[in-house]
Amino acid sequence: MSSIVDWAADALVLATLGLSIPVSWRLHRSLTRVRSEREALDVSAEGLTEATRAAEAALRGIRASTESAGRSLGEKVTAAEPLRDDLRYLIERAESLADRLESAVQAARPLAQEKAPAIKGFEARSATERQLIQALARRS
Repeated sequence: MSSIVDWAADALVLATLGLSIPVSWRLHRSLTRVRSEREALDVSAEGLTEATRAAEAALRGIRASTESAGRSLGEKVTAAEPLRDDLRYLIERAESLADRLESAVQAARPLAQEKAPAIKGFEARSATERQLIQALARRS
């Protein structure tokens, strides 16, 4: 009986081996595919690493440019502040002078109208106009 059991055990091992061969072949193909994909993955990872390094270098350049532009702008703003203050002072002085000039013109206008003869409702506004009106009045 032991020979039947031995034969049955051998048959079972043979059947198991027969079934494991296709499974191992499929496993081998899958592993080969994974290895080839791993190489592609490694190449992609290297490319990503290089792109990351390039991006970091570009960012460093952008930061340096930004800092340089900021310093330059700050220097220009600092240089422009005295000019701004001077312009404000000049504007204030010009407004004061314009107000005084306007007051003087308004005060002198009635006097000028009295001295210059009117030609058909024309009113002289400047000294040149008054002189022209007087010259025309003399010719008439």
